[in-house]
Amino acid sequence: MLFSKTTPQHRHRRLPWLGAAVLAGGLGACSLPAPVQPPQATQAMAPDVSAQTALGQAHAALRQQAQAPATHSGFYALGDPREAFAARSLLARAAQRTLDVQYYIWRHDKTGLLLLHELLLAADRGVRVRLLLDDGGTTGLDDALQALHSHPNAEVRLINPLPLRGWLKPLGYVTDFRRAQRRMHNKSFSADGQSSIVGGRNVGNEYFGATDGVVFADLDVLAIGPAVQDIEQDFDRYWNHVAAYPVDQVARPVAPGALEGLRRSGQALVQSPAARDYHQALEATPFVQHLLQAQLPMDWAVAHLVSDPPEKIQGQAPSTALIGEQLRRAIGTPTQSLDLVSPYFVPTAAGVQAFAQLRAQGLRVRILTNALEATDVAIVHSGYAKYRKPLLQAGIELYELRGTPPDYAEDGDRLRRQLTALGSSGSSLHAKTFAIDGQRAFVGSFNFDPRSLQLNTEMGLMIESPRLARQISHSFDQTIPALAYRVSLNAQGQLRWHSGVGDPAPVYDTEPQSRWHQRLSLWFLGLLPIEWLL
Repeated sequence: MLFSKTTPQHRHRRLPWLGAAVLAGGLGACSLPAPVQPPQATQAMAPDVSAQTALGQAHAALRQQAQAPATHSGFYALGDPREAFAARSLLARAAQRTLDVQYYIWRHDKTGLLLLHELLLAADRGVRVRLLLDDGGTTGLDDALQALHSHPNAEVRLINPLPLRGWLKPLGYVTDFRRAQRRMHNKSFSADGQSSIVGGRNVGNEYFGATDGVVFADLDVLAIGPAVQDIEQDFDRYWNHVAAYPVDQVARPVAPGALEGLRRSGQALVQSPAARDYHQALEATPFVQHLLQAQLPMDWAVAHLVSDPPEKIQGQAPSTALIGEQLRRAIGTPTQSLDLVSPYFVPTAAGVQAFAQLRAQGLRVRILTNALEATDVAIVHSGYAKYRKPLLQAGIELYELRGTPPDYAEDGDRLRRQLTALGSSGSSLHAKTFAIDGQRAFVGSFNFDPRSLQLNTEMGLMIESPRLARQISHSFDQTIPALAYRVSLNAQGQLRWHSGVGDPAPVYDTEPQSRWHQRLSLWFLGLLPIEWLL
């Protein structure tokens, strides 16, 4: 089965114990306070109440214009990184009653602090703000989160927090190794119970095109309609779970006046030259205004939320409830094609067998993942590399996204622009999506690897949208061949990487843009019994 159980963050957080183990020395095990139910369980706003907000009324008008059935949700794809940032900021500004925000990583950087400021401004307007973060991705944010938590209209909770704080925090991955490996990878941003953004992006500069370094190629969707109620109910499951700790039970106390300090620092950042590009992005992104004015072009379709139960973080969820089994049921039996995009692709032997069975049944199977030059986690690439030959032998079409346009490309400027749409001139694939039979598409946080299947909690939407599915398939037909290497086997069964651009297009017999010591390191890592952690 394609998503069946296999033998056993953003991903640079994979295996952090490799760096921390030396420091751990004789440090004894540290533990959290005994898990307790948070002091107050809260729920999302009732649909009949949220329908009275400005967003609710706009959605009703959009549905009426489209004559969309009540069972259908509306979707708007967010591929451009700056538009994705603007979408979140403007939804926060449009909210009148509630903001429910859930992320795996929230960076202490320009875009992270700008969005935190938007949440604070919403709380100042009287909006109830609930911010739920995986503690593994909150480095450097303890004081800011504590300050926001002190606001009477805001609350911050941390999922599966690490007991040590500050510079000692990484040692928690050593002292409580197995628990610390289970992370909440879910990502959603919901306003007034009426609009949600779901997809692969975390919150940080690299996800929103705000860095000169590597920028992640990613995909989100803005959803309205019944799918939003499902997302909100799922948020409540996590928010009220015993693994979600109020931040003031975990982080050190902050000084009096911290909230006002957070407000002042946010205002200073907004007025700084560093934020100028993002003001321009907000001004140039009319989609929220179009949404409120019932002018946004939406793709209306039935959608199914798939999401792990929060008990997976504790290793207590039954296998039938995990996202792999949910996806298997939602997908059914493909009959024509599977187009899969997964930045961290570790299929395992069971996955290779499942893909091979699809090919044996006559289906076309195309897969895009990161090339070695583009990946941000080489150890994950080692887990994928050993499966390339059996995948190709089974007839799978395999593509690896390049990091930058090659110097020999005649149309390098155009390719650079296309890579910018996927990421940047230094790009790394981060989108997690696939299309089935050109009729259905998945967008969410799920990677095709053992970590997503067994350790991290994941979520996403299966959307019955031929339009979105065809867009994904069209990318494999038109765009991906120029932006990625096509991997093949020669007559001797050796791997070859075909550039796809150039006159003539080069063919490589080793990992493109790699050095011998990198390839040796990948070979060695591939021998280690750590696939269940990848």
